[in-house]
Amino acid sequence: MNPLTKQILKVLLPLIVLAICAAAAIKINENPSQARKAPQTKQALLNVDAIPLTRSAYTVKLKAYGEVRPRTEGTLVSQISGTLTNVSPRFQNGGFFEAGEPLAQIDDRDYLAAVTMATSDLIQARFELEEEGARGKQAEANWNRIGKGKQGSELVLRKPQLAASTAKVASASASLDKAKLDLQRTKITAPYAGRIVDKKVDVGQFVSSNTELADIYAIDYVEVRLPLSPRQVEYLTIPEQYRGEDNTPLPGPNVEMIARQGRRQYLWNGFISRAESTLDSNNRQLYVVAQLNDPYRQREDGAPPLKIGQFIEATISANTLKDVFVIPRAALYQGKTVVLVEEGLLVRRDVQVVWTDDKHAVVNHNLNAGEWLVTTPLGNPVSGTRVAIRSQ
Repeated sequence: MNPLTKQILKVLLPLIVLAICAAAAIKINENPSQARKAPQTKQALLNVDAIPLTRSAYTVKLKAYGEVRPRTEGTLVSQISGTLTNVSPRFQNGGFFEAGEPLAQIDDRDYLAAVTMATSDLIQARFELEEEGARGKQAEANWNRIGKGKQGSELVLRKPQLAASTAKVASASASLDKAKLDLQRTKITAPYAGRIVDKKVDVGQFVSSNTELADIYAIDYVEVRLPLSPRQVEYLTIPEQYRGEDNTPLPGPNVEMIARQGRRQYLWNGFISRAESTLDSNNRQLYVVAQLNDPYRQREDGAPPLKIGQFIEATISANTLKDVFVIPRAALYQGKTVVLVEEGLLVRRDVQVVWTDDKHAVVNHNLNAGEWLVTTPLGNPVSGTRVAIRSQ
């Protein structure tokens, strides 16, 4: 190929390629390809569980936790001095006793002698009083004979001496009462029905006045201090106490208490007796006091007696909400939304929740009786999705 031909080809070939590309572009532009769209079909969400809504009453149950405490506790002390000569078999750690029951005896011989001497002193003082009374009458008669109608002085009429004898009788009588009281105190009795926590003395030990004999607590009933949040208090009617009124505790709302012993649990029934006078400064909670009567009786189910300091799980029966919808808590989305079925389609709706617990949510607004509530977990339900109710 000669050089001229080569030169011509170098010029023509690029032009030919450009022409072909231009023709192809024109052809494609004149006949654009049509994108094939797949027909859209609505997918049905089958086998959705739903329940019909009905209005009902619901009693709010408040959960709280507390510790068993005695209604009263204190220390049994000796009011006199002496040697312990006897103690009751129940005077031991954990022992029960009844009100007025003798628990210990102090040697009473010195106190019997003191009563005898005080009795003698009182008899002597009464004799001297009678004697002084007779002297006073005689002094008054003598003065009337020699006084020439004048008023005699009190000393001449022996009135101060009579007053002194009267005071001596009163003092001797008080001494006798004190001796008798000390004699009574040689027998140490229980101030109330209770139980011994810590025994501190025994037979043969010398005790003086104010010696601690034992730590005790009352057993007629125990108390459980339960903290409640402001929202819980809103639904609880508390038996309040007011100034100037009878402070006798009135039974309040019922309380079920669960006491656990290892893997077993036992149910006790009590009631709210009162609320404390102040809020907790740390968490603004109000403490109410639950009372549980006769916690140390023998029960048919074999429940062991409650122990002071034992942990308690309490359920308080609070106010009853009327004409409300009670729905499963799992059917609530984001704490305020439910999903309903209307004419075969899902519908999201915001509601007003007035109370929730572990299993239920209570709604009193924006629902109607007869509507179907979806109970199947849907994750993120979309309104307008077609569904079929399995349980209809």
